[in-house]
Formats: sequence, structure tokens, C-alpha cells
Amino acid sequence: MDHIRNFSIIAHIDHGKSTLADRMLELTGTIEKRKMMAQVLDSMELERERGITIKMQPVRMKYKDYVLNLIDTPGHIDFSYEVSRALRAVEGSILLVDSTQGVQAQTLTTLGMAKDAGLVIIPVLSKIDSPLARKDEVIKEIITLLGCKEEDIIQTSGKTGEGVANLLDTIIKKIPPPKELSSGFDALIFDFKYSNHTGVIVFVRVMSGMVTRLKDLKFKVAGGKFKALEVGTFSPFETLAESLSAGEIGYIVTGIKQPGIASVGDTIAFADDNQPPLEGYMAPRPVVWASIYPESQDDFTLLKQSLLRLKLSDSSFTFEEESSGALGRGFRCGFLGMLHLEIITERLRREFNLELIVTLPSITYEVTLKNDKKVMIYSPSFFPDDGQIQSVSEPWVTATIITPMQYVGQVVQILYEHEAEVGDSETFGDSRNSMTVRMPLRELMRGFFDKLKSVTSGFASISYELGEMKKADVVKLDVLVADEIVPAFSRIVSRRLVETEAETTVEKLFGVLPRQMFTTKIQAKGLGRIISSRTLSAMKKDVTQHMYGGDITRKMKLREKQKKGKKKMKSMGKVNIPHDVFLKMMRSD
Repeated sequence: MDHIRNFSIIAHIDHGKSTLADRMLELTGTIEKRKMMAQVLDSMELERERGITIKMQPVRMKYKDYVLNLIDTPGHIDFSYEVSRALRAVEGSILLVDSTQGVQAQTLTTLGMAKDAGLVIIPVLSKIDSPLARKDEVIKEIITLLGCKEEDIIQTSGKTGEGVANLLDTIIKKIPPPKELSSGFDALIFDFKYSNHTGVIVFVRVMSGMVTRLKDLKFKVAGGKFKALEVGTFSPFETLAESLSAGEIGYIVTGIKQPGIASVGDTIAFADDNQPPLEGYMAPRPVVWASIYPESQDDFTLLKQSLLRLKLSDSSFTFEEESSGALGRGFRCGFLGMLHLEIITERLRREFNLELIVTLPSITYEVTLKNDKKVMIYSPSFFPDDGQIQSVSEPWVTATIITPMQYVGQVVQILYEHEAEVGDSETFGDSRNSMTVRMPLRELMRGFFDKLKSVTSGFASISYELGEMKKADVVKLDVLVADEIVPAFSRIVSRRLVETEAETTVEKLFGVLPRQMFTTKIQAKGLGRIISSRTLSAMKKDVTQHMYGGDITRKMKLREKQKKGKKKMKSMGKVNIPHDVFLKMMRSD
């Protein structure tokens, strides 16, 4: 154990985590140079396509007689839960700060998580080779943030490899070796993977003891028992090993194919172990909810199986079955943010070949009808018409926003736009301001995170907790395409913004919906009337292009015949809304 070092890389999105990890793998000879490729730890197609890390990825390296276990983590705020799990499996963290961007919002968030976990922090400056680097300025920011000395900050370039060897030596020197917790065998599950052939594969950090292949094991919390079909490490691909010992990070093949038995945060132990489980993880709290329906009801079972499979690799989203008269059977899902929602729907489409209808994000409302009956509304498509409603209640949140003083004015302005009530405010630390606010969860979801990051150049951070239900002045906004309501586009909006939202929604759909074979009307309806309308012209074809010469009336008759056909098509035709249109309508940009 003295020669094992477990660490993670934490940073704001796009600060160079994956590139730095590439150079470490190359320098330690974990991957041959001829087999190296950019973002080698980002194995998902979506990760490579977007240039971001979505899933944490462990890898084992050997360097100067030491075993270095690295867990590469995501940088986007939607995937903070991934980071929190990774931090429980290591003793130290590299705090990576981009020398061209400086300390950002997620830098503060992940640093706080690492400190709470009691990890050793190694500050690292990345992209020092960039002509845009502001090294001296950013070094001062890191010193102020951590209270460290300038010589404690390792300067690196993931592109050229400069400083990486020094960083590896510092990891060995400063990060302590793991400690064994007890005399028995205990392993904490921090992630999952599913294989059609071998079932659930659990990613574990061994806290105590040793496990070998064919050992009888159990989940201490869930109670399920299984035999270890295989144990191994990540180099970075799954590599068979004879055993996994205390302090090591690796995987165990369980052979379990039914979902729901294993869970992140559970403890694996020998089958006859009677000791209490290790402390697990806090359950993630969804922020965004949306309903997902298969385009064809014949795919409902496949969608259910696909969600269960994804749940094994991403425990931070939730789902439950629901049904709609217009859309059929589907699932109401909870996500950690808009990017998380987009990633899950894209994975369903790509990995399971599903065509989906995804409703616009919403929250839960308590509606009192005019007959005094109270109903809980989980989806905008089920929201009653304005004339049936006596009152509506919605959840509020109490939030704490921390921002540099120079951005307070802009933050207060967007808080006003999002119906927030500003409470206590105080100045602390390096000219930063902390304010307590209360606001509707609905408004928190309405692009608030993006606006906050935008007006503060990414320096603001926010934490919040759900509060009580309060009265809401909201209405349902329906979108009609060719005179038919599209339930997936229905949304609940503030009454004061209904006209603005109607116009914005119609204009956005007008811009992304492909032209049809017939003229298509796009409308937004609220408060019992059509508020906004645009007409999408039909695809046109010159049906007379093959005619040369002759009487002009021949062409006129043919055009009249085409016009009648278009009219008939309009009365009978159905508008085709491609999958990517639903995704584009979800996005706040």
C-alpha cells in the first residue's frame, strides 16, 4: 500500500483535464505512443464529439515503482455528482486551472468538494504554452484561493508535456498512500457498467482486505449475493488481475443481469460478513424534469429496458412510468440539468436506436380546481385550462449566490427578471459577495444558471435547497403545428411573460422546423386564445419544367392541379417533426 497513490483531476469545464491525462498515460508508458489518440479516456462518442468529459474514468499507471490510480472527472456543473463519487475513492486531487481563463465557478465548487472530503490538493496551472496565457495573474488567483506559495503551483502543458514529469513526482511526494480501514474485506462502489455477456460490472475502491476471482460476495445494503466472475484494473481498458487489494481501484464482474440489485454507494464484502456497510453517497437531487415517450408505442418496452441499462451507468437520473392520452405510455425523468437531459436523450437515440418525443422541462405543480379538488400536475400536457383553475402552488428554493463584488449589480438585475426575493447580503474574503435569495424553482430552471454564468463571466457559484410551496401566477402555453397541439412543446409560464414566451417559442420553432409538402401554420395558444402565429411555406417544385412551348393554358392547368393536390394534402397530411427539432427546442440558446 505504501507504493499506491490514488488521485483525481478536478477543474472547470474545458481547462484541459483530458489532455493532461493523455500526457500522463504517454509518459508512464501505460499506452504506447503509436496507440495514443486525443482524449483517450473519453471513450463515449458523445464525449469526443463535444470535447467534454461526461463520465468519470479510472486508469491505473505505473511510474518509478509506484502505482498511480487516476480518476478523470467531468467539469460541467450538471455532472458534479460524478465528481463527488470520484473524490470518495482517492486521497488527493489535482486542482487544474487554465492559465488563459483563470479560476472559474466550477473550480470553486469542486475545490470545496475536495476540501470537504479531506483530500490533499495539488494546484496545477495548465496551457502555459498558449500565447493567451496570463500566468502571473492566474498564479495570484490560485495563491489567494488556496493560501499556498507560488512554488507549490505546478506549471504544465498538456499539449507539449512540459511539467508533467514534475507533476507525477509531486503526486508521489505529497499525496499520502491509502490506509486500510479494517481487517475484513470492504470495497466501496463508485460506478457501474453493464455488459450483455457478463451483466453488471462494478467499479470499486478496495478499502480493506483482498478479493480474488470466484469469491462469494454480497452487497451489504441491497443484500444480494453473487460470485466474483472476474476482478481486474483499468489500464485504461479492463485488464484481468489475480486479485484486488486494499487501496487499489478496479472492477468486479458480478454476473448479475437484473437491474436494481446493485447501487452506487453500496459496500461489497464477503458473503459471510456481518459488519455494517461503509458510508455511502448522498442521493442526487434532480433539478430538471421532462417526459420521454417512444415515437412508436411498439418501442415502449425497449425504452424501459434502455432506461434501466442507462441507470446502471448513470445513477444520477430518475424515472417513473406515466401515460398521456396524446403521446401514449412513457416515462417522467429527473435530471441534474439541461445538459444532463440532452446527454441522456442522445444516448438513448444513439446507443439503443430509439426515436423519442421529449417534452420541454418542467416541475411539479399543485393545482386547486374550481370544484375545490386538488391535483398534482407532473407534466405541462396535463395542466388544466385556465378557466378550470382556482389557484396554483409551486415549489420555491432558498439559494445562496457567491459572486465577485463587481458583478453584484448584474446579478440583482437577473434576479429581478426571475421573480427572486433578495434577502441577506454580506461581503467576505477577497472582495466577494454572498447573498441569500428565494425564488420559484420554475424560474431557476428558466435559463437562470446560464444567465448567472454569463453576466459574471463564470465566476459566480450557486447552491440551493428546496423550500415550501407558494402561490404561483402561471398559465399553460400550448404550441399548435398545422392546427394540432404538440404536447411535447407545451410548457408552464408566468402569466406576465406569456406573450413574450409565445412569440419566442413560435419564432424558434419556425426557425428549426423543416418545410413540409404543404403550407404549415405554427401557433402558440394561452389564456384561451392564439397569442402568436407564423406560417411556414410549403416545399415548391416547378411541375412545368418539362414543358416547352405550346399554349400557356397548359402550364396554368398543371399549376391549378398542383394547387388542389397541396390543398388535399394539407387537409389529410401529417407534419413530420424530426427528433433533432425536439432537442433544439429544449435548448435555451
